[in-house]
Amino acid sequence: MSISKNLFLSEGTVDREAREKRLSQRGCLLWFTGLSGSGKSSVAKELEARLHARGQLCYILDGDNLRHGLCSDLGFSDAARSENIRRAGELAALFVDAGLIVLTALISPFRAERDAVRKRVPEGRFIEIHMNASLEVCESRDPKGLYRKARAGEISDFTGISSPYETPEHPEIRIDTGSLSLDEACSRIIDFLEERQLLQKEAKTKI
Repeated sequence: MSISKNLFLSEGTVDREAREKRLSQRGCLLWFTGLSGSGKSSVAKELEARLHARGQLCYILDGDNLRHGLCSDLGFSDAARSENIRRAGELAALFVDAGLIVLTALISPFRAERDAVRKRVPEGRFIEIHMNASLEVCESRDPKGLYRKARAGEISDFTGISSPYETPEHPEIRIDTGSLSLDEACSRIIDFLEERQLLQKEAKTKI
């Protein structure tokens, strides 16, 4: 995509560091990726609630929600999927620059698109979270009935069935949703964020 030579980036007088200081947090992008039914939205929603309870300002960008608005003009071809991730990544990068903790729940099947989003946020602020659940497990859950429709030929280009999913090779976090509970998955992510100093450790209550 070419950019007109007549366009110039405009920078404000308040930068990301100043916004983070005002919010008392560090902006980052938690990028949940995995097959449909792998638990992306479930873990993202529970994690959002736990972060909010800690006083953090965070926001979920859910793939289905984005396709009702920002990406409503896109289909599900490989090219359309790539554009869907590009738009979501650009929006997420703006939120990170605003100092927010952003949680995205998108299948995002292609490594190249996920890597492109990584490059849009400051180093160390992109946390790829692979929701590691086998096709068999996801298909047995089938919370939206999509696998059943895909097997019946009612949905074309369905990830895992008629369209590929490229597993992350070196994600920051890999969550086995077949063995970890919702609480355990969230605790593992929070521990990681604390270790990376993206979250302050909560003070332990003395008894």
